[in-house]
Amino acid sequence: MRTVLLDGRNLTAEAVVAIAESRATVECAPDALERVRVARATVEGIIERGETVYGINTGFGALVNTTIDALDLERLQLNLIRSHATAVGEPMSDMLVRAMMVVRLNSLLAGHSGVHEDPLLQLVAFLNHGISPVVPRLGSLGASGDLAPLSHVALALIGEGVVRFNGNEVPAKDALMECGLVPCKLRAKDGLSLINGTSQMTALLAVASESLHHLLPMADVILCMSLEARRCTTRPFEPQVHAVRPHEGQLHVAARVMRLMHGSPNLDDHVDCDRVQDAYSFRCSPQVHGVTYERAKSLSDVLSIELNAVTDNPLVFPNPSNPGPHEIVSQGNFHGEILGQTADAMTLALFEQASMSERRMDQMLDPARSGGRPFLAHQSGLESGLMIVHYVAGASLAELHGHASPRSAFSTVTSGGQEDHVSMGATACMNLLNAIQRFVEVLAAELLIAAEATEDLHLPMAESVASLHGLVRNIVPPLTTDRSTAPDLKLLIEALHAGSWHAMLSEIHPIHDHGR
Repeated sequence: MRTVLLDGRNLTAEAVVAIAESRATVECAPDALERVRVARATVEGIIERGETVYGINTGFGALVNTTIDALDLERLQLNLIRSHATAVGEPMSDMLVRAMMVVRLNSLLAGHSGVHEDPLLQLVAFLNHGISPVVPRLGSLGASGDLAPLSHVALALIGEGVVRFNGNEVPAKDALMECGLVPCKLRAKDGLSLINGTSQMTALLAVASESLHHLLPMADVILCMSLEARRCTTRPFEPQVHAVRPHEGQLHVAARVMRLMHGSPNLDDHVDCDRVQDAYSFRCSPQVHGVTYERAKSLSDVLSIELNAVTDNPLVFPNPSNPGPHEIVSQGNFHGEILGQTADAMTLALFEQASMSERRMDQMLDPARSGGRPFLAHQSGLESGLMIVHYVAGASLAELHGHASPRSAFSTVTSGGQEDHVSMGATACMNLLNAIQRFVEVLAAELLIAAEATEDLHLPMAESVASLHGLVRNIVPPLTTDRSTAPDLKLLIEALHAGSWHAMLSEIHPIHDHGR
């Protein structure tokens, strides 16, 4: 099995998901652990000199002005974790929890947190032994990081709370014992370093980014199948059109469609028809799909920084030649505004693209515009064909519309007014994952309808579209009479989520993605 070496500087979304899905183990880079030790020595020096510094020997939040006796520093950290492990709602999946643990571990390995190395090694052990803390999904405000969810992770590290291990929910102490591990001891600042950061938000965005990596190219191949089904012209996709309005995403999508549609005999079929222009949902797809591409690229750019950022508070900047409180800086790197706004922008773009997808379905099902079978039924009136597939897509689109409302536009005041603006970034990032699910449902509906509509073509399709059509027909047969298409949609949704079709098509056709 692949091993990912974490050093606080080079983590990628792809590696996060590989570890989260248990396709890779983790190791800490020796030089990163040395940085951790140097920063820890700075914290120990402050304690030994009796200096008062926030996060080390004070209370937290609005209790910042309360100085804690040196004898109570370890108890302070335990109390912090226990009191903050207060999240609610359904548990996050093991995969998402593992992603969160990887992100937190990598951030701490940058060597600016002052944490002892023991909690880091405990995180490594949890990941490699398959111990996943049970973390309710709701509780983070996205500033001071993701306190409540991360506290449930920290609680398990010290042998408290509940974990999932070998498929069962068990007390954390039992899983530790079975793996030959002992509860982690929390020293001064350790607890705060474990929970005060953007790791839940960042993990959710990493998983979203990896999903979009294969979904967005597939959405464009599905678009091409719909273009074939409606015998649309590709003239609106020609390079000269987009050269005079050269937005990156628009250029990218138009070029991809031209590559994928190359060689289709159906393009000439449009020449002598009576349609002057195709509907917006076909003709303007580069201008709409292109925005989604740009938002996904922006998300990837934000992640490349955030996955290797130090986001707790305070931060440690060791200066052995001139030690003192100035080595510790209270600041705001834990604020997740950029993550929340990035997630919200991505969600809105997905809704707009899905809305266009739903309109193309209507074009293919309506005989007045398609010239084909009404609702693609073989015996119109006696049969309804794929009529209700369109309804289902509309229901998914309605939910996606609800997700498109920005979560990061809300804030609240907490901790006695000390924390007077929050990002709601975790809510926005979780919302994005839910939006992606609805987006895939709409894509699957368009694919099912387009695959059936192309059955009536008299000419072959472009090679790339024919390849996708073949993959669809491997799991979903063509319509011969009315049947429940719920199983068909389920299979298509699962196939699109899995990413295997994208991988297969990418090997033989010019499909490119937003980030690699």
